[in-house]
Amino acid sequence: MSNAMYNKMWHQTQEALNSLLDKESQLLEPQRNQVFIFQTLATYYIKYVQIFGNLENVYDQIVHPQKRRLIRKILDGVMGRILELKNEMVELELTEFHYFDDILQDLKLAPQQLDIPIPKYFLKEKMDVIKEREKILAQILAASGLDVTDTKSSVQGIPIEEAIKVIQMAERARQGRLRAVFMKQIFLQEYRAKQARLLGEKVPDEEAAAVCIQKVWRGFHQNKKTEREREEEMVFLGMNPPPLFNKVSATIIQAEKVISLRNEVQSRHEEDYKEALITIKDSLKLVEGTDIKENLQDQIRHWFIECRNLTGTFPNYPKEEEGGSAVIFSNKTTEQVIDDIIASQEEDEKTKKKKKTKKEKKPKNAKKDKEKKETKEKNKEEDEGWKMSPSVFLPTMEEGNNVYKDLWKNKDESWNFPQDYDPELIKEEKRKELESEIRVQVDELMRQELKNLKLAVNREKELPAKTGKKGGKKKNKGKKGKKGKKDKDLTADRTIESLYKELVEEGLLIQALKVNLSDYIGEYSYLGTTLRQVSIEPMPSLLDVRQLIALYGVLPLGSAAVHEKAPLVKSLLLAGPSGVGKKMLVHAICTETGANLFDLSAANIAGKYPGKNGLQMMLHMVFKVAHQLQPSVVWIGDTEKTFYKKVPSAERMMEPKRLKKQLPKILKLLKPDDRILIVGTTKRPFDAELQSFCRVYQKIILIPRPDYASRYVLWKEIIQRNGGVVTNALNISCLAKVTDGFTQGHIVQVVKGVLTDRRIRQQIHKPLTAIEFIESITSMSPVYQEEEESFKDWYSKTPMGRKRALALTGGTTEKEKDKGKKKEKKGRKEKKKK
Repeated sequence: MSNAMYNKMWHQTQEALNSLLDKESQLLEPQRNQVFIFQTLATYYIKYVQIFGNLENVYDQIVHPQKRRLIRKILDGVMGRILELKNEMVELELTEFHYFDDILQDLKLAPQQLDIPIPKYFLKEKMDVIKEREKILAQILAASGLDVTDTKSSVQGIPIEEAIKVIQMAERARQGRLRAVFMKQIFLQEYRAKQARLLGEKVPDEEAAAVCIQKVWRGFHQNKKTEREREEEMVFLGMNPPPLFNKVSATIIQAEKVISLRNEVQSRHEEDYKEALITIKDSLKLVEGTDIKENLQDQIRHWFIECRNLTGTFPNYPKEEEGGSAVIFSNKTTEQVIDDIIASQEEDEKTKKKKKTKKEKKPKNAKKDKEKKETKEKNKEEDEGWKMSPSVFLPTMEEGNNVYKDLWKNKDESWNFPQDYDPELIKEEKRKELESEIRVQVDELMRQELKNLKLAVNREKELPAKTGKKGGKKKNKGKKGKKGKKDKDLTADRTIESLYKELVEEGLLIQALKVNLSDYIGEYSYLGTTLRQVSIEPMPSLLDVRQLIALYGVLPLGSAAVHEKAPLVKSLLLAGPSGVGKKMLVHAICTETGANLFDLSAANIAGKYPGKNGLQMMLHMVFKVAHQLQPSVVWIGDTEKTFYKKVPSAERMMEPKRLKKQLPKILKLLKPDDRILIVGTTKRPFDAELQSFCRVYQKIILIPRPDYASRYVLWKEIIQRNGGVVTNALNISCLAKVTDGFTQGHIVQVVKGVLTDRRIRQQIHKPLTAIEFIESITSMSPVYQEEEESFKDWYSKTPMGRKRALALTGGTTEKEKDKGKKKEKKGRKEKKKK
């Protein structure tokens, strides 16, 4: 695709975003109909996801450096708005999983268009840092002998006598097979000779022989023809893929080459733009620097004289912290500045008078009046109904959209065919920077000049300077007091490199497996909305789980701007039976965002850093390195052990509950700036204390066993990825039905066991069949319905599960009950007083 095509794509996306922003600004009235509210939120969410996908594609491939900066700003805003809308839907429906079947049908969209795209710039912009970190990690692992990638499965040797016996058995079997083939040939020769002697008297009929050959040939030819026509018909109807469907076409290869070339041009233009920022600023400083300085000095001197003429005294010069002379002349003329000074003086006099009157007439029952006002406001909010909470990202999107309209929408770029930087825009930006830099120098000069004027004309002493110093001393004292309250740095004398090395050697910082989130295969749940309409809560599909991991894990960790302002998710719990891909999702988060992976599982930290001081040191080191090398993921595998109701006697030596008291404290210390995510995985959550468990983990994602649609896709994908060829002889639908209750781990294990190197080579003559896979899966135990029900029952006891159950039954939450009781008590008290 060309530059013009991507520009056109950007303009279309901006128009869609502009119309969506207009619709959002119109939705100001409070609503009460919950169905209408959810549908509006869902439509906004779906449209923002589409805009997000288009913007991400444009940002990845557009070459113009100045356009890319604006697109990046809008892209982060759209990402954050998606997370805000998701949070609104969760609070409205009291569930993490939502289904949009009817809305997708109205918008004429496929379910695949709901998939959250992961921006490529998460990894592309810090690829050098990630590669360097991986190299250092590999060197430390190789030096300490902990390299997992090089270790292969050890083959046990057998004695020479047994090896000779095996070889002899194989050789005798081979000779036996050859002898059997040879004897069969002799038998057939004797049989043919015998038949020839019996039928030798009869004369063979040539016409009958020709007819027989023709029948066989025509039958064979017609069978082939009908088979080919049936395949063509199935392809035409869309029931079968075309013959070269799985092969990579030449156009795709060419498109990939073009994308790589565009990335090279993009990086080259970025370097040119960064150089131009320096060179253009230097040239502006030489050419326009003196003029800017003189103009600023003239403006400030004129301000001095006008203030002196109007007020009779010279004004006080603004301090550096306040912004200096920039505060006075911010988009104002000198006349407007003088008017503001006069108005401020009048306001000061009025406020002094008001304060005096207030001190004389203070109401006795001020607190009671405030409480009454607050209760009235709360009652009004409850009566008004639902209203969308204010967005943090809408202003940034509107600002970016306005910049696009003013600057790029109707701009003539016929002169800029290669889409390089625009020098005029750089000059405008650098003029402002240069003016602010020169203004600081001018302020110092003009402050001194103002002092000289005051001494010469009014003969005033420099009292304000002394008072300023005293205030400064007090501020420093306050800062010293605050520093004393902060936690001490236990490793102040050590570098991050040494801490990183120690954590790797202790096995607390591990190498994440290179697994993409798209490798977590699943299918959309097509019955979600219909089941909810009948008040049946459906089990989430694997595609829904993947979307939640992208929303709560990947997007906030990948973008610092989104993480700071979006609804903060500090901890995440993945609960589900063994084999559903919990660990894979943890590694996928690290792969997609380039995050470090710290393993604080109970089994991994057993015996390491013993005692309270040791535990404190370990956590300090882990979170110090995680903070310095953001983003980071702290993984706690089998996290139910940390919150055991009763520790089993076999695990008491391991001390699994070491982190129980420390984790809530750590979560409180994590700020929106810290891109650190704590992820726990558990296959037995019912063994843990529910209250402390739910207090640590903010979001709980229940991962089910795969349904029929997901199993069908899984079997097909995993067989093809392991070198298998799917033919008509292999009934995948049968495999998906038979393997109900089996997880992704079971399917992967079976496919790898069946598809050996020898079996892959035999596929040309002997295609794969379903029986081969069914025979090997019979030895495995599936996830039964009772186990899945136990997970459902456990989730219904969590805070979100309780709220959802109460909402379905039409009950009220505990908070609402408390509010109602308080209102009743207040009403009774008021009646008694009357």
